[in-house]
Amino acid sequence: MARLLVVEDDETIGEVLESRLRAQDHAVVWERTGRGALRAAGADFFDLVLLDLGLPDVDGVEVCRRLRGIQPGCVLVMLTARQDEMDVVLGLEAGADDYLTKPFGFAALLARIRAHLRRGVPDPPASARISVGDLVVDTAARRCTVLGRELDLRPKEFDLLARLAVDAGTALTREQLMDDVWDVNWHGSTKTLDVHVAALRGKLAAAAERWDAVLPGIVTLRGHGYRLEGPGDRPVTAPAGS
Repeated sequence: MARLLVVEDDETIGEVLESRLRAQDHAVVWERTGRGALRAAGADFFDLVLLDLGLPDVDGVEVCRRLRGIQPGCVLVMLTARQDEMDVVLGLEAGADDYLTKPFGFAALLARIRAHLRRGVPDPPASARISVGDLVVDTAARRCTVLGRELDLRPKEFDLLARLAVDAGTALTREQLMDDVWDVNWHGSTKTLDVHVAALRGKLAAAAERWDAVLPGIVTLRGHGYRLEGPGDRPVTAPAGS
């Protein structure tokens, strides 16, 4: 059972989401405004937030940004009727992990929720520590460090970086990354992947400059996918605590 926050001002949609998600044994809190959502997030922890962007009081993208600051570890999924690609990208850059465009089927939403709550990286051993240059990815502790300093990553950013690090130097297709980091039954846009890659690049570049570190880069392979390119080092995998 997960704790879910539904932020939706449409009474019909909100009632349906609340009742159906509770029927799946989730604990659900339904808020109808952005301010209500921020109050709820400040008072309790949630595993996942379903956030409508078209709220009556505060712009949904701004609510998303504030929610990410309040609960950095939760999954944020935007629900939007907006068709403009820039609105979606702004939401993802504000801290959302994913989005669904209205209207959507409940089965698709439920599959997406399950994919996000899974939060696993299947390939590395459960207790693996993967080193690429000055970057260390500890999958058991779900921590990334640079020269002993922790790199602040959102849940899916960690999963994506861990997946790339497992096969550093190897070209991974977009489909492989979506299947492994999100879910094999994923039916959403791969724009989510691109935004997460961009965020990781920014954080790695900032960490390299701030701490004078030698870090890997994420190379775009047009028409194929991505590759984590180490700074001349082969990835080293060792049991945690070694």
